[in-house]
Amino acid sequence: MNDLDPCVFVLFGATGDLTRRKLTPALYALHREGLLPKDFVVLAYARRDKDDLVFRADLKANMAEFAPSIPLDKWDSFEQRCFYVRGEFDSPEGFAALRTKLESLDTETNTHHNWLFYMAIPPEQYEGVVGHLGAAGLSRRGMTEQGWARVIVEKPFGYDLETSRHLNAALLEHFTEDQVYRIDHYLGKETVQNILFFRFANEIFEPLWNHKYVDHVQITVAEKIGVEGRGNFFDATGMTRDVLQNHALQIVSLVAMEPPVRLDANAIRDEKVKAIRGIRPIPREDVHKLTVRGQYDSYRHEEGVPPGSDTETFVAMKFHMDNWRWAGTPFYVRCAKAMPKRTTEVAVQFRAIPQVLFAKMKRDEVQPNVLVLRIQPDEGIFLQMGAKQPGPDMTLHPVNLGFLYRDEFKDMPIADAYERLILDTIRGDASLFARGDEVEAAWKLLTPVLEAWKERPHDVQPYFTGTWGPEKASTLLEPGQTWREP
Repeated sequence: MNDLDPCVFVLFGATGDLTRRKLTPALYALHREGLLPKDFVVLAYARRDKDDLVFRADLKANMAEFAPSIPLDKWDSFEQRCFYVRGEFDSPEGFAALRTKLESLDTETNTHHNWLFYMAIPPEQYEGVVGHLGAAGLSRRGMTEQGWARVIVEKPFGYDLETSRHLNAALLEHFTEDQVYRIDHYLGKETVQNILFFRFANEIFEPLWNHKYVDHVQITVAEKIGVEGRGNFFDATGMTRDVLQNHALQIVSLVAMEPPVRLDANAIRDEKVKAIRGIRPIPREDVHKLTVRGQYDSYRHEEGVPPGSDTETFVAMKFHMDNWRWAGTPFYVRCAKAMPKRTTEVAVQFRAIPQVLFAKMKRDEVQPNVLVLRIQPDEGIFLQMGAKQPGPDMTLHPVNLGFLYRDEFKDMPIADAYERLILDTIRGDASLFARGDEVEAAWKLLTPVLEAWKERPHDVQPYFTGTWGPEKASTLLEPGQTWREP
């Protein structure tokens, strides 16, 4: 049995898509694997008129629909941990009833007054719910009695710099920064976490991890699907807000950061914030030169999308780092829907060798080394290098050295990101969560770009579904560089 603190997992948004697709399977999988605390309870707070039995049946239906491969051999013991209380999100009486239920469960289940609030609700409801938690005395800001309270909020963390600051202020009015866990599920992926270990646990690469040896870095977050019925939400958000501001910039920070002084939450996040702040702001007059937006051909025919929408489903940006390590090495970030395949990867391309020994060969035969960190799918790490092709001629051929997680860790399947992040929150380990100043630094970088785009709505470039985006994206690259097609 583990030594995690007992607690009540209070779920706001019990009937939402996130709960159905991700949270229910994650919580049950953790229970099934014996990773949850011995005394752990799920308490849903929602508007619909249900009781414990109906809520438990709904959870089981979630498993059948979205996680049918997970055996339900321990379901009976799991559902006995699940309870439901009905209440409105804007009702002080409802939150008073929630407090009464929590105190009752603490007595009955020995959860030691430890409460973990999960906001699986639309972001516009965060402020109201957090305010009611504070008014009901559930946030425990500044309190020192036995028991802790923590709150998990989902992205997006604001719509721009102003709204992110407003959201942070609303959260910190009732919780301290140490109590707030801003979840980005990408940071819970094993392969994203491995960027940190790969860089700082392998002496062979860290001396090369700088502008002297790296020509450029490409980060690709590609989805094969389109908006898939989320037209209303996506059209008001766009690819930059939905993916680049959070997932992609989190990856940029891990690739670019300096070594932390310790492997603890604040030391790691201190360096990530420095990395994001080290990205050179894009001047308004250069936005059209350093960014490219695109929209796949059938986007405007998607349900919920206005006929004349200029929302981007493809975005590519060129970033420069104003720091010692990365001066002169561009970072290219590309996020898109309707691509040829679903893939997320980091490609670190090293500088080309001097064309002396191999001067007689064709230039395309002498390819630079590329290190690829594949985050999903087919998770792994690959180093492309040149080897002599067998035969009488002096011919170079690119070969890959590397490994796949599924081959190397056959008996250790990669857990879902939400499983890891829920456990970390119970532990009180915020290493894989975004801090408030980190979120604001990202928005400070991108908000001027979003504002400049409003002045040039017709710059959105069309591209065909199943291609790697608009041709204009190639104008971001420097001579001799090409976009990877993973």
